[in-house]
Amino acid sequence: MKTENNIILDTLQINQKIKRIAYQIYENNTNEKEVIIAGIVGNGFVFAEKLVAALQEISTLRVVICEVNINKKKPLEAVSTSLAVGDYKNKSLVLVDDVLNSGTTLIYGVKHFLEVPLKRFKTAVLVNRNHKKYPVKADFKGVSLSTSIKEHVQVTFSEKESSAYLV
Repeated sequence: MKTENNIILDTLQINQKIKRIAYQIYENNTNEKEVIIAGIVGNGFVFAEKLVAALQEISTLRVVICEVNINKKKPLEAVSTSLAVGDYKNKSLVLVDDVLNSGTTLIYGVKHFLEVPLKRFKTAVLVNRNHKKYPVKADFKGVSLSTSIKEHVQVTFSEKESSAYLV
């Protein structure tokens, strides 16, 4: 249940974070003609779509979106993407998710893309928590948050309103 007391980021703040991360991605790719934004299925992909829109507003980069399908309950299952390997091979790629919690989803996404030669590989998250069980980090993050292990961060995206809050 969402209440005013447990909101971490409101719509305005999320939009500001998206714009700032888009600028960071652009600054990291100024020598590139194209960048792939690969969003992890669910909210990671929605966040990726918002980053693509922001990048298209501020840059001349050709921005290609890719959906990364990872079974979050069984991350050892095969990972698939909406793009063929040849579409991102030897390109600059940013893997995107909404929340970096234990690092499980992100590390298996990273593993998938490490099997393909990339020019540059970065990660981006809206909320970075400090409960990692894998050595994975977010290169671009909206906010870093220290929470208890029992607390969870929930992100909701809708057309008019978005929020991140503790549950």
